[in-house]
Amino acid sequence: MTTRRGFLGTATAAGAVTILGSSTATAVTAGTTGTEPVGSTVENARESILAVNRGMRANYAVLKSDLIKHLSPVVVVQNDARGGKFTLVHNGTQESANPVSPVFELAKSISHVPLGIFSTIAPYLSDKVPNLPNADRIDPHDLKMVAFRGAGTTDWITPLKNFAANLTVARGNLDDADLPAEMVTSCGQLLDAALKFVDTSVASKSFDMKSFEDFSGSVYPNIRTNMKYAADAQIAGVQQIMKKWRAQIGEEEWKDLYTVVLSQWTTSVLNQNTIIIRPCMNPAKVDTHLIDLPAVEPPADPIFVALDNLARIVQDNIAAEMVFPVDHVVADALKGQQDLLSDEILDQLGGTAPGALTSSATTSGLAATSGLAASAADACPFHKKVAQA
Repeated sequence: MTTRRGFLGTATAAGAVTILGSSTATAVTAGTTGTEPVGSTVENARESILAVNRGMRANYAVLKSDLIKHLSPVVVVQNDARGGKFTLVHNGTQESANPVSPVFELAKSISHVPLGIFSTIAPYLSDKVPNLPNADRIDPHDLKMVAFRGAGTTDWITPLKNFAANLTVARGNLDDADLPAEMVTSCGQLLDAALKFVDTSVASKSFDMKSFEDFSGSVYPNIRTNMKYAADAQIAGVQQIMKKWRAQIGEEEWKDLYTVVLSQWTTSVLNQNTIIIRPCMNPAKVDTHLIDLPAVEPPADPIFVALDNLARIVQDNIAAEMVFPVDHVVADALKGQQDLLSDEILDQLGGTAPGALTSSATTSGLAATSGLAASAADACPFHKKVAQA
């Protein structure tokens, strides 16, 4: 006689759910035994396990949201065309400033002329790398993607002439812009060379990589001069605002200052504001309290993005020590940018650093990892360390 228990013991999980009246049959997951309790499936069991993580994330988010209100003091830096917008967050208040002299933006504006011309004509380049001194530095595939329109058209002439019209107006107003004399000279020479390149290219209805590099190479000394003035303006402005805020909040609070520098990937390494800010902070904490935060695009709410990320960093600093008191390496991973599983993955792949795989990281070597014996129950699962008494 087939009993209810016996039937469920031989039926598939999907069949059992259907007979018991479930409106949706659930597929059997590989590895099930077919002996799940009445009213339960592997999927339901796993869902209850995953609910634990959702609960953790909800609790974590609440803590982070509440912690944001208590972050102080913090300086948030938004890198922009003006040299950076700086905001001091202190005891629930915010004070913002653009401390860098206009000379910074003016110097960079003229220095960007070659890039502006490049951006206009690049799609119309030949997709073949020419025989130039720097040819080995140009990726042929990248060039082919950038030169997506090709050299067989003169559609570039109108947009190039439109850009040149802006250059002509700027050149005419240069002497009235109240700039340092050396910078006026360098900007004038750069604009003159740019307009000459445009005129020559339009007249001949042609250009190529060599003609552009002849132009851009000739104005490089002018760009370097402008860079000198831009850097000087930025250093002076940033140092001044940091000095002001340091005096404003006092040394006792300043020593615990966090600074979050929002940037894009292209400027996140050796970011100019980060370089200037570093000596202004407490040297004992600057390595952990000066944070570069690259973004794909400037965020709509930069202050919130900075504080939201900082709240996670701050609470992880405490969580790391409390959750992993027996393994400082893993605790440091939770505190920093390293993924918690990175060491374990590298260990199983036979590598010692990202991208550095040993000969054991072969197909057979990877397969062999599945047969590794389990660690002792009282040892850390990551580094096989036993807690010290």
